[in-house]
Amino acid sequence: MDNVQAHTGTVTTPARPAGTAAGAEPTGTAGRRPRAGERLRAVVARMSGGPSPHAVRNDAYRAAALAVLAVALGLALPDGHRRPDALGWTLLLLAHVPLVWRRRAPLLVLCVMVPVIATYHAHDYNHTAPLGATLVALYTVAATGRPLRAVLTGVSVIGTMVVLKTSDGMAGVAESLRIAGWIVAVLLCGGYVRVHRQYVSSVVERAERAERTREEEARRRVAEERLRIARDLHDLLAHSITLIGVQTAVAAHVLTADPDRLDRTAVAGALDDIAETCRTARGELRTTLEVLRASELGGDGRGPLPGLDGVPDLVAAARTAGARVTADVAAPAAGVPSAVGAAAYRVVQEALTNAVRHAGPGAHVRVRLHAEDWALRVTVTDDGVGAPGAPPGFGLVGMRERVRSVGGTLDAGPREGGGFAVSAVLPLGSGAAARPAPGPAPVRTSRPAEGEGR
Repeated sequence: MDNVQAHTGTVTTPARPAGTAAGAEPTGTAGRRPRAGERLRAVVARMSGGPSPHAVRNDAYRAAALAVLAVALGLALPDGHRRPDALGWTLLLLAHVPLVWRRRAPLLVLCVMVPVIATYHAHDYNHTAPLGATLVALYTVAATGRPLRAVLTGVSVIGTMVVLKTSDGMAGVAESLRIAGWIVAVLLCGGYVRVHRQYVSSVVERAERAERTREEEARRRVAEERLRIARDLHDLLAHSITLIGVQTAVAAHVLTADPDRLDRTAVAGALDDIAETCRTARGELRTTLEVLRASELGGDGRGPLPGLDGVPDLVAAARTAGARVTADVAAPAAGVPSAVGAAAYRVVQEALTNAVRHAGPGAHVRVRLHAEDWALRVTVTDDGVGAPGAPPGFGLVGMRERVRSVGGTLDAGPREGGGFAVSAVLPLGSGAAARPAPGPAPVRTSRPAEGEGR
């Protein structure tokens, strides 16, 4: 185990919470750093006057400042109209109160202000004093609402003003044009701010979506890496441990069958086979861990893959375990891509492991590999009866994932008349592109009790 930990390094580090990808922040809310998109959205909201925790308080300060400015204009800037009296000052100050809630309900605020300001103008008080509050309310409507609503609001306000100014003759018309120009300018400014905020919001949304995509990609890669490690270790250890179990059973049988006529040569041969299987498994495990370590340190993580040239060794190991194996390999290793060769090797390895484990004593296993113009066909069959009560395993799942990784298909299930068959079709490079293989077929495992164990 120390050797495994030394080679796998951060793969087995337990410090990261479950469900968290490598290189990604924890998903919990406590202690989580805000995303770049969230920080950008907060900055934009502050710069553009968007909603903030203290929006009402800030708008109250602005309304008070506008009220002070309106009073100053009413006192210091006579425009030919009456100077406000007590009623005028009251109406002027009341017109500024709704501005405190201008961002919560901009149109309602304007609707409340218009009658108050209209009453103020109807008494012919100073017309310049309430102009600031009116323009701020119009700007808020244009910046937060739809363009049509802003246009209709502007037309309504200008129409109300024209009605009030018709009694002033040409002077009223000139003042109406001047104020209408201010209203149109404010509405255009508010519309520009609204479009700018929408653009910034779309940029922020794209940034957040890109960040989520990066995190999901990191989690997906971690999951794929864990699956690859589990598959490699299963393919390696399941085969070797199965052979060791069979060879140990043979040695135990020789020792206990007839103690008076003990065949020491047979026992020694069985123990030698066990030792050789252990050495082979240890070497393959070291190679697998070195590949994982190379991937961690920045290599491609592939290393030397097993291929068709290793199939004879698998057949020999199965024969050593007592199985009767016939092999027909008609596929030159040099003409098969390394990934396809590795997939074929693992299919044969797992199929032989299952045959040794489940087919029963005396079963005949046939291994056939045949290369065509566009695909490599791998077939492993046995005529065994199966071992009842075998626990479920991951062998067929691993084979299916191996075959799918190279674009192939897998069919596994019981044969008519007894036995089990595994058949894989693995596309070969350009031939596969010219003649694409059909979609992955489901793995059939209908042999009672032991099929799932394969």
